[in-house]
Amino acid sequence: MRQSKDDLPVTMNLPGVRILSANWGGMFTCVSQFAKGTDFTPVLKGLKDDMCQCPHWGYILKGALRIRYADGSEERIVAGDLYYMQDGHTGWAEEDTELVEFSPQKEMDVTLGHIRAQVGA
Repeated sequence: MRQSKDDLPVTMNLPGVRILSANWGGMFTCVSQFAKGTDFTPVLKGLKDDMCQCPHWGYILKGALRIRYADGSEERIVAGDLYYMQDGHTGWAEEDTELVEFSPQKEMDVTLGHIRAQVGA
């Protein structure tokens, strides 16, 4: 399967956040853009440990994210980095950031549903 970024439907479009995605074989496949300063923590409140419980695999096209895990450890992922985020994380955009990411569809549906409820979208 192949799909152009320009053909992906908009899944979420909020101030500072734009997510284009498709479901490929049970995987949530997306191109996401986050404005500098976007903090995911407030919209994750109410999930287990107030953190995202969905694992993600991806590649940072531009920018930088700071990720904090449930054990308190942090890592910075930057343009050119491949990454894996285990479940139990939060984060924020240290720079305007664009990434390509793959996540299990079922877990991502729960996370996105929660975020939509938090922001009233």
